Amino acid sequence: MILSRRAVVGAALAAPAIVAASRLGWAAEARTLKISHQFPGGTMDEGDFRDRITRRFAAEVEKRTGGSLKFEIYPSSSLMKTLAQFGAMRKGALDLSLYPLPYAGGEVPQANLGLMPCLVTSYEQGRRWRDAEIGRELASILESKGIKLLTWIWQAGGTASRSGAVMNPDDVKGMKIRGGSREMDMMLKAAGAAVSTIPSNELYAGMQTGAVDAAITSSTSLISFKLEELAKHLTVPRQHSYWFMMEPLMMSKSVFDSLTPDQQKVMEQVGLEMEEFGYREAQADDERITAIYGKAGVATADMSADAVKRWTEIARTTAWKDFAERVKDGERLLSLAEKV
Repeated sequence: MILSRRAVVGAALAAPAIVAASRLGWAAEARTLKISHQFPGGTMDEGDFRDRITRRFAAEVEKRTGGSLKFEIYPSSSLMKTLAQFGAMRKGALDLSLYPLPYAGGEVPQANLGLMPCLVTSYEQGRRWRDAEIGRELASILESKGIKLLTWIWQAGGTASRSGAVMNPDDVKGMKIRGGSREMDMMLKAAGAAVSTIPSNELYAGMQTGAVDAAITSSTSLISFKLEELAKHLTVPRQHSYWFMMEPLMMSKSVFDSLTPDQQKVMEQVGLEMEEFGYREAQADDERITAIYGKAGVATADMSADAVKRWTEIARTTAWKDFAERVKDGERLLSLAEKV
């Protein structure tokens, strides 16, 4: 076979790149991973920041791996239903998801720490979890169940109500309210509320039909799911909140383990770097929500420190007590969390 001079020169120029890629551990053929989540889709620069963080993560990983890892993103639970995503990752049937951790409480009870009422009460406290002993314990537990945490994000939550303000425990008596986790529901029931277990992407329909009177969820979800169209009152979490949910970008451990060491390193590095963006955008939404709801004619009020204190008294004797008694090492895990 006779090779042209151009082909020889081209092969010579390509050789160093091939060798470099080999040394970095990149696969010869690109591998495409699927990221699923329940939140509305957008772009890297506009829309729900939880969708944007998956797009930024995907773009940066693809760049740093020289295209050996690519991603397909499925917002709005378009690939599979919301609650099915955690189990699918455990089985290796789904690669990644930005997933509210307490939704996994039925399969991994310790995951309910991700929305334990009054346990995390500030962003500063939540951010310390990753490197604290409680964070290492939680990550280890999840890995043993087939889940790898990549990006840790805590979000404050407020309450949108179709009727009056929801601030203090007395305000929820007789209300049908969505809390977001088993432990939240226990606290709300103790205060006299009826509870709903629907995921946040079903809240609009729930409030529209009267299935729920009020919904507690993150500021970002309160914005993305347009509950200002139905609410009459909003309790804002920008100063204080008894509701902080962990919504991490997580990955199937078996899929993570199937990557090359260099690919794994990039995934972990980029996941960590995404946290700054996530926390900045979460807190920005806490500020933005007041203007959005106010423009729609919704009355707003900031959650007070005194109200959080009242809720904490109920949480300790209900949700915290139940978790300590029911979950393996529950009392120790709560103790570790309180040290953060």
